[in-house]
Amino acid sequence: QVQLVESGGGLVQPGGSLRLSCAASGSIFSFSAMAWYRQAPVEQRELVAFITRDGTINYADSVKGRFTISEGNAKNTVFLQMNSLKPEDKAVYYCNARFPRATFDYWGQGTQVTVDS
Repeated sequence: QVQLVESGGGLVQPGGSLRLSCAASGSIFSFSAMAWYRQAPVEQRELVAFITRDGTINYADSVKGRFTISEGNAKNTVFLQMNSLKPEDKAVYYCNARFPRATFDYWGQGTQVTVDS
């Protein structure tokens, strides 16, 4: 069974930075795609960024130029570097992973990011 664990969330002032980490364990395969989503209270969950096995990377328009998704050296690990954080970035951030021939995507429990002065 695949398990995803996120870390790195916390409280930061506007303009500050955080780096989120996601580690997926329990798969014999490398991921096909991994992504970061976020969800604020009373808002829909939205895709923030994703990275695929062939190296394709995409970002939501709201975070382009500020956030960077990257693959870690450890197997099935990704990071989300968040710079120039804004109050509207406040949300629970969730890691998502898809593996070859898997019937479902996998989700982490989420990590809280709070941007407040």
